[in-house]
Amino acid sequence: MKLKGRKVVGGKAEGELIVSKKPLSFLGGVDPETGIVTDAESDIRGQSIADKILAFPRGKGSTVGSYVIYALKKNGKAPKAIIVGEAETIVATGAIIAGIPMVQGVDVSKLKSGARVRVDADSGEVEVEE
Repeated sequence: MKLKGRKVVGGKAEGELIVSKKPLSFLGGVDPETGIVTDAESDIRGQSIADKILAFPRGKGSTVGSYVIYALKKNGKAPKAIIVGEAETIVATGAIIAGIPMVQGVDVSKLKSGARVRVDADSGEVEVEE
């Protein structure tokens, strides 16, 4: 299955998908030292986003969340790529300063955790292996 979105940050990545059906807060919601989701309201709480392709509808919370994404990258615990339905400023800025490929405008309800995906953020394409 191929899904089309729009580039926020260019680049390519492939790997295992982790999908949150709920908006994600990075400040206080993701541990920058471990990459573990700690947000009590998250449906992926307790799971690691490190070295995975992270998909969620949109970000929420403080602008400091951008720096949490950057800290995840510096600590080697960042996702390989980010797929979002709506790219708001917090997540977009974090992906930009961390250099994480990011695609927006994708219907994340069509994605399932554990699937293998290829992200070509340059063309805005997300390909899910069947």
